[in-house]
Amino acid sequence: MGQLQLWFAVLAVLSGIVAQEDLYRKVFVFRKDPSNAYVVLRAKLEQPLQNFTVCLRSYTDLARPHSLFSYATKAQDNEILLFKPKPGEYRFYVGGKFVTFRVPEGGRDWEHVCASWESATGIAEFWLNGKPWPRKGLQRGYTVGVEAAILLGQEQDAFGGGFDVYNSFSGELADVYLWDMGLSPDKMRAAYQSLRLPPAVLAWKSLSYEVKGDVVVKPRLREVLGP
Repeated sequence: MGQLQLWFAVLAVLSGIVAQEDLYRKVFVFRKDPSNAYVVLRAKLEQPLQNFTVCLRSYTDLARPHSLFSYATKAQDNEILLFKPKPGEYRFYVGGKFVTFRVPEGGRDWEHVCASWESATGIAEFWLNGKPWPRKGLQRGYTVGVEAAILLGQEQDAFGGGFDVYNSFSGELADVYLWDMGLSPDKMRAAYQSLRLPPAVLAWKSLSYEVKGDVVVKPRLREVLGP
């Protein structure tokens, strides 16, 4: 990126205006704990979701509950939610209901998670660092609404708001994707390895976003992939 492009990217973050950027090898740094800061993601969703996959990477030393990805509609504030209530546990919400996935406590390292869901069977998949966890059942026959507020770093208890700062995220987030379909096992592993991926509704390499509060875009400090 040239100096002029870099300046406009920094200006967009500081002024809170909408930016669209290739964030490859970059991260969102949520600097404060607790915090009222968040990032709004802009997605072009044309119809309700019968299937979806969401993936992201997080790096934090938080031991308290925190939200990673929050997708709310006016009818349901936890339409899609990735939430970590404590180390070693993730909750995956669809339509206000959730399933829990218990994982080994991280060694203060990056964690890559993907969660997918299909309405026809109600099957929820959860992948951690490129490996699948046992599948569970969640909201069979449900449809995810399309007019959504999509946020990183806060849990929505109302459409676009209703935050509890003690559920806020502090640390670094990267490689955020949302697809309107389930991904195959090969593509789940490709997401972990940052390889070529199918076109997405939200894509880290062409992300439209708006920073609200104390969040900074910075280069990634080191490679985050495992073997």
